[in-house]
Amino acid sequence: MEVMNLLSFFTGIGLFLYGIDAMGQGLEYAAGSKMKKILGALTKNRLLAVIMGALVTALIQSSSATTVMVVGFVNAGLMNLAQAIGVIMGANIGTTVTSVLIAMDLGMIAPVALLLGVFAMLFVKKDIVKHIGQTVAGFGMLFVGMELMAYGMAPLGESEVFTYFMTNFSNPFVGVLIGLVLTAIIQSSSASIGILQALALQGLVPIEFAVYILLGQNIGTCVTALLSAAGSKTNSKRTAVMHLLFNVIGTIIFLFITAFTPYTTLLESISDNVSAQISAAHIIFNVVNTIILFPFANLIIKAACILVPDKEPEDSKLEFKFYDEKLLATPPVAVEQIGKEVVRMAELARDNFDRAAKALIANDTSKVEKIESVEEVINFLNHGITRHLVKINALDLDYSDAKYIGRLFHVVNDIERIGDHAVNLSEAMVVRNNEKLAISDEAVAELETMRKCVCELLNASISSFEKQEITFEEAKQIETLETISDNLKVKYQDAHLRRLNEEHCETRAGMMFVNTLIDFERVGDHAKNIAFAVSKKPEEKAKPYESIVNSY
Repeated sequence: MEVMNLLSFFTGIGLFLYGIDAMGQGLEYAAGSKMKKILGALTKNRLLAVIMGALVTALIQSSSATTVMVVGFVNAGLMNLAQAIGVIMGANIGTTVTSVLIAMDLGMIAPVALLLGVFAMLFVKKDIVKHIGQTVAGFGMLFVGMELMAYGMAPLGESEVFTYFMTNFSNPFVGVLIGLVLTAIIQSSSASIGILQALALQGLVPIEFAVYILLGQNIGTCVTALLSAAGSKTNSKRTAVMHLLFNVIGTIIFLFITAFTPYTTLLESISDNVSAQISAAHIIFNVVNTIILFPFANLIIKAACILVPDKEPEDSKLEFKFYDEKLLATPPVAVEQIGKEVVRMAELARDNFDRAAKALIANDTSKVEKIESVEEVINFLNHGITRHLVKINALDLDYSDAKYIGRLFHVVNDIERIGDHAVNLSEAMVVRNNEKLAISDEAVAELETMRKCVCELLNASISSFEKQEITFEEAKQIETLETISDNLKVKYQDAHLRRLNEEHCETRAGMMFVNTLIDFERVGDHAKNIAFAVSKKPEEKAKPYESIVNSY
């Protein structure tokens, strides 16, 4: 092959890969937040999961991308293994769309599609039209890439070595290995099958050998999911293994079908076009494999659980519970899941504040280690969530999601400060215990009253933030509780001065008491900030109610 042919071949591969990616991204962005609805439709009905897997993959043009997405959903707790196996089966069917498009030989309209798509991307202001334009341009690039690959590979037909190999050396396992390695390198079964079809169009690969390469390509596409699951939770690894098992079992079945039945003769009877024969083989493999293995889905899940056993419980909790970085491929879902992590962080900070406040009041040092370990998790979440909020904010988000991410930035800071105040209380408790500081019964009662007020405020605030909606009545309650905590701080500081003047209180213990009141009051301020970081706020300014005021 000459240098120009090699250059043409690799340029064609680049355009082909970029075309597939552009088509998928354009359709995914055009769908926007509808991805949430698609995900919501994935119930325990496995057949519905198969259908949804096929539809999503047909949109984004990559079974590898769908499977990586599923791995992320399982890791984040959005999907269980029973749902995941259905989506994986559907994804294998959906990925056949690209090979069908190539087999239709639409190369004549590729330049027009490319021109129209680029025009829409550059000169139309509406986002939905830009995304559709990206899809159309990707479609055009896909076929331009195919033409260049075909031109670059044409000289191989004159190579006696290559021709002899393809016509005489048809070892099934060699074909499977070639397909596996090629797809693992390119990281896209659609692209590797496109290359196979381009070779076939030049008469370089007979269908008798192409079917074996195709089987290997279906195994090779599992590599992407396996790599994405590395370092993930146990069920995520099991999801990737289920994908591998599905394709390996299917390959074994079709090796026997190809060897002992007139399978290739059937393919040749479908069309005279070898590219169409390869597309038909791809569809038949995935549809038949799904029909055969669908009733045995639970056995595949069990096999994956055996191959990836449960880990021993880990002492460290420094990990996300709901969010996974793989969810960045579906921005609306990433936004929703990172929000759950923020709520989790808020609940941890609330519980740690209550734990530390109770321990200080009761002079109970047994909770120190627990308070410190929870604070470590809160700090981990603070840094991790902030880092990923920056990544999500850079994605193509709709207006409501972008505003929500902006609110999360502020809320995370308030939550982190609540965690710091809990540590302050824990440290004060240690000082009280070590220095044998005595607090009067009256002061203990005052601290307990203020603790209850602040905890009630925290509960109401976190509840409103989690709903992302606050009613007028809820706003009045939160505003009132925050005002009460401010008033209680002033009231109890005055009471402390009176006790100090009457020598009912030691100076050192009194300083600790006043600092504790300040910690309580500031936690109330942060709680109020969290409550009002919602999407729907009451129009009227909140006013205190008498019932709450009188209870304190």
